[in-house]
Amino acid sequence: MQERGCLVYLRHTTITKNGKAHTYWRLVRSVRTGSRVRQETVATLGELDEQGRARAEALARGFTGGTNTSGEQDLFAPAERVEPVRVHFDRVRVERGRRFGDVWLGWKLWQTLKLDEWSRAKLPAGREKVSWATMAAILVLARLCEPSSELHIAEDWFRRTALDDLLGVPVEKVNEDRLYRALDELLPHKEDLERHLKDRLSGLFEVKYDLLLYDMTSTYFEGEALANPQAQRGHSRDHRPDCKQVCIGLVVTREGLPLGYKVFAGNTADVTTVEKIVETTEEHYGRADRIWVMDRGMVSEDNLDFLRDRQARYVLGTPKSMLKQFERQLLDKGWTQVRPDVEVKLCEGSSGDDTFLLCRSHDRKEKERAMHQRFAERIEKALKSLDRRLVKARKPVDRGKTERQIGRLLGRNSRAAAGFEIRFDEVADLPSRLRLTWKRRAEWDSWSKLSEGAYLLRTNLKGHSPEELWKIYIQLSDAESAFRMHKTDLRLRPIWHQREDRVQAHILVCFLGYVLYKTLEMWSDRAGLGKSPRTLLEEAARIQSSDVVLPTEDGRELRLRCVVQPDPAQSILLDRLGLTLPKRLRPAPTPDKM
Repeated sequence: MQERGCLVYLRHTTITKNGKAHTYWRLVRSVRTGSRVRQETVATLGELDEQGRARAEALARGFTGGTNTSGEQDLFAPAERVEPVRVHFDRVRVERGRRFGDVWLGWKLWQTLKLDEWSRAKLPAGREKVSWATMAAILVLARLCEPSSELHIAEDWFRRTALDDLLGVPVEKVNEDRLYRALDELLPHKEDLERHLKDRLSGLFEVKYDLLLYDMTSTYFEGEALANPQAQRGHSRDHRPDCKQVCIGLVVTREGLPLGYKVFAGNTADVTTVEKIVETTEEHYGRADRIWVMDRGMVSEDNLDFLRDRQARYVLGTPKSMLKQFERQLLDKGWTQVRPDVEVKLCEGSSGDDTFLLCRSHDRKEKERAMHQRFAERIEKALKSLDRRLVKARKPVDRGKTERQIGRLLGRNSRAAAGFEIRFDEVADLPSRLRLTWKRRAEWDSWSKLSEGAYLLRTNLKGHSPEELWKIYIQLSDAESAFRMHKTDLRLRPIWHQREDRVQAHILVCFLGYVLYKTLEMWSDRAGLGKSPRTLLEEAARIQSSDVVLPTEDGRELRLRCVVQPDPAQSILLDRLGLTLPKRLRPAPTPDKM
């Protein structure tokens, strides 16, 4: 059900260390959903002392370069000397409420990454009434704050925000056609944009690009997308095999910061993309000190030879079938506990080129066991039902048709299909002439019990402990998390564009939105607020700007465009980020003055 109300407040915990009491504060949000009230931590604030605030201010100066890059001085209405006037206080009113906090924070992030400077240099102003640099910022900020179509941005979202005042662009100048053309202007600069972000993120967070995580996903289309040759049907990770799709390969750092991406046709196999991604990445950023981490879908003998020829270092997942080679090691002792529910063991490969890491997870074992049991029960139930139909049939049954039914049944329950041995028996005294018999394969049951929860990695790294190798591979979850964020919060899917270039531009805008999101996450984490950027944006969105209208006794109306005072919880968040809200805004110019 929809949230119907929330309350934000402070909670603290006192812990005594070495005889000294420390009070740690948390910002907690109480959210009512229907008849239930749940509590969630907005941010972990630590000890709210002067040193903490000083660190936050220093951090903010580090992000903004020690200067006021947001242009907030320009947001203030000019301080003019005026004569006192009398105001009808009983007629004072507030008008034009707009979302301010989230778009202002997004604009801060845009400037922190110096995307405003980059876009002005790469998208120089021409004869257009609104610069393409500004329109590009609007597209990305909308993707971060309220992902939607270009039509929704133009007709609804932009007018509900204070971006017209922040960017100096009247609502009337933001239309669907101008947004589409901004996509066209931005797309040709994709590679240069990736290089700019890599350099800027390195400076902000001291990112090391020694470990690169590569993974693939897909996103589907609404419509036939006939004008896009990359729109093809293939393996759908979105469970939409009925729709055409494109595949996206994303490279991220160990922190989950995106380095770059490439779009492939929707019928592209993961394993065929590795050479292109590795070559492109190394062409742009060099080969030195790179460890590539990929899952088992990327592994083939050709790709292994390719990586070895380039003297690349790697930690890779392996196909499940390779586990059979290590059956004895699964039974032996000598495991290293790397987490309460995970244990690992180093094993030598037969060729001696690679080292294998055998991993076993208790949680994964329970999950796989439940899945095997569920699928096996489905197969048993369906086979019994099919056999009853054969017994009750009043005429001979087409054996070929029945075999195809069993094939479809096993295909739908493939995780347990190999555990059954099924055959047809000819029965002369039955009208159907057929009976089904089946039995469980004991060797399959025995192997599944042994291998459930186990997986195998391979690497050519030397001198690393089993725990270090496992931790390197498990960071691949950061790439998976990036894809989840693209598809959920940033609404990468479904794609409504039909032209190839517009699809590419749409994905680029989603990529930029994710860069802003990750920048806020890392900024928040370094400010001691934890990793909850979406919650920060939601809290900031509650801060509005509005016009305070003061009717005077001489018949005039004084209009002050103000930002509302943040509540205590919001003030704490801004304080920890080292940010200060502007008090008053300069209204955007009217269209006839542009």
